[in-house]
Amino acid sequence: QLQLVESGGGLVQPGGSLRLSCAASRFTLDYYAIGWFRQAPGKEREGVSCVNSRSGGTNYADSVKGRFTISRDNAKNTVYLQMNSLKPEDTAVYYCAAAPITIQAMCSIDYHGMNYWGKGTLVTVSS
Repeated sequence: QLQLVESGGGLVQPGGSLRLSCAASRFTLDYYAIGWFRQAPGKEREGVSCVNSRSGGTNYADSVKGRFTISRDNAKNTVYLQMNSLKPEDTAVYYCAAAPITIQAMCSIDYHGMNYWGKGTLVTVSS
């Protein structure tokens, strides 16, 4: 069974930063797209960012462009989400997910296309 484990969530003040990690086990990230998604209370799950681990290509939701950066360390089998200039509206449970991808494809932040999911980590942005 493929496993993804998120970490790095917590409480941060508006304008602050956090770095989330998504560690994969029992499979290698090299052939997968990894996405970050979030779900706030009472809202639908939404895509935040993704990376094609084969090509390095990335994609971002408009709401986080310029503030969040996704990166991968294939040697550590881990994907990161650096979140800067955090806003209260970024408060949510953040999930990482994986799906197989070809080297040519652009990864998608549509959560319907993801096959494997972690259990999430809570990010709270509040003063």
